Amino acid sequence: MLNNWILIGLLAVCTYLSRIIGMEMMSGREMSSTLRLYFNYVPIGIISALVVKQILVPTNGQLIISFPILIGCLTTAITIKILKAFLPAVLIGAIIGWLSRYLIS
Repeated sequence: MLNNWILIGLLAVCTYLSRIIGMEMMSGREMSSTLRLYFNYVPIGIISALVVKQILVPTNGQLIISFPILIGCLTTAITIKILKAFLPAVLIGAIIGWLSRYLIS
């Protein structure tokens, strides 16, 4: 258990240091429009990969759709479109996903 916390701490420090070093190296430099476009799509790509990994669960050599996660994600997407506020949408999606997990099972 302690090894996990040490690993989490080391990863947090490495992440923080890499961001600081990157900011220091890029400060005062002008980025090309192509590079700026690339960096704008990186967070979207990472979040999409994480969401798809949670929705499609490998079971017995097949990919199974996790309906509670899918319902929570769709609820979050619809709520964020309507409310145009991130935190309430995520909270509502998490609650609906949690409820659907116990109502579907």
